[in-house]
Amino acid sequence: MNPPPSNTHMESLLLLVIIQLVVIIAVARLFGQVFRRFGQPVVCGEIAAGLLLGPSLFGRFFPETFHAIFNSDVGLVFSIFSQVGLVLLMFIIGMEFDFGHLSENRRTAMSISIVGILLPFVLGFSLGYLMHPRLGLTGSPLHFSLFIAAAMSITAIPILGRIMIELNMNRTCIGSLTISAAALDDATGWVILALVTAISRSNLDPGKMALMVVGVLLYAAAMILVVRPLLCRWTARMLLANHGDLTLNVQATLLILMFLSAAVTNLIGIFSIFGGFMFGAILYDQHELREALRQRIQDFVTVFFLPIFFTYTGLRTDIGSMQSASLWVWCILVMLAAVAGKFGGCTLAGYYSGLPLREAALIGVMMNTRALMELIVINIGYDLGVIPKSVFFMLVFMAVVTTYMTTPILRRLARNTEVWDSYRASQFAARFKSKGVAATHLD
Repeated sequence: MNPPPSNTHMESLLLLVIIQLVVIIAVARLFGQVFRRFGQPVVCGEIAAGLLLGPSLFGRFFPETFHAIFNSDVGLVFSIFSQVGLVLLMFIIGMEFDFGHLSENRRTAMSISIVGILLPFVLGFSLGYLMHPRLGLTGSPLHFSLFIAAAMSITAIPILGRIMIELNMNRTCIGSLTISAAALDDATGWVILALVTAISRSNLDPGKMALMVVGVLLYAAAMILVVRPLLCRWTARMLLANHGDLTLNVQATLLILMFLSAAVTNLIGIFSIFGGFMFGAILYDQHELREALRQRIQDFVTVFFLPIFFTYTGLRTDIGSMQSASLWVWCILVMLAAVAGKFGGCTLAGYYSGLPLREAALIGVMMNTRALMELIVINIGYDLGVIPKSVFFMLVFMAVVTTYMTTPILRRLARNTEVWDSYRASQFAARFKSKGVAATHLD
């Protein structure tokens, strides 16, 4: 057995962690406020901060300082921090949405979701097959093309959720319809990702895939039919007994149950973050509980955990890998195919399902938001050695552009739609109109 680390060694590691936390949090908040002044939500600035701190900028111009701050000895610590933060964020987002409109719009949400998966997947797969030989890549063109297709099919629910909350669109009919289609999209996307990963490892087992599907169905049924009614009664009783507040014991119990839900989905094979989202989603109509929890954990999750994930993705994104003009041409083609597949496909699906074109376009641009989920997908592909560094940069670039375009287009399309009054009542709109005087609860 190895001896435990000395106190001196532990203090040295702790100092590295503290320095990184100071840099990550400070830069994320600074860029969040700068981007807000240009009409973008705080999260877009946090993504930019993560990329700025990577080798493309900070590492290129200040290499010694970069390596001193982002020491690899504590990389695993921050990787775990980021994953725990994503589980907590998904729990909060699950609670924020009103799914009551689904009884009226189930067919529309399904059609948008199906087109939002199939069209980007086909375009991504085709583009991947074209790229592989022309970039001189090694490995299987099938595996590479499948990962490109999976990356293009994803919608970033956590980022989309934060944007919709900041713009006060989350509890509108369009908002609920979009997040429902995105949830269906991503559930399918993660199944596709699991299949693609299995193929890439040459370990495809139909029996295991069937077992995973059965596990997901049983888990969802148990959460909706058993956990939800018990949890709703218990939390209502606790809130009544404590005059609308949550005791430390109640908070601890909720966190334990949320992490157990995340553990179950992890064991099933659909990733821990969906366990967090599902646990929050079954409590979506518990308004008093949502407000009590928001006061306790939302701000800390937003300020502390999420910027860590963006930073550690930024550390893998190197503009130096784009060494020729042809690579930039492929980068633009990747972005165009992604936008055409998701924005174009979902807009057409919404329009032909009976929505006015302007509202269908609202859904299309929101479904085109990829950042967080795609970053998870491409990190998996990178770790497996399927996606090289240059293509990793292209996909990060595409994720950032499709995310940054969301809010400006939403603000322009929202007028004369059912979300307009909600948007105008948002603190984001008030702040943007008054050039940054107010603040939102997500700041």
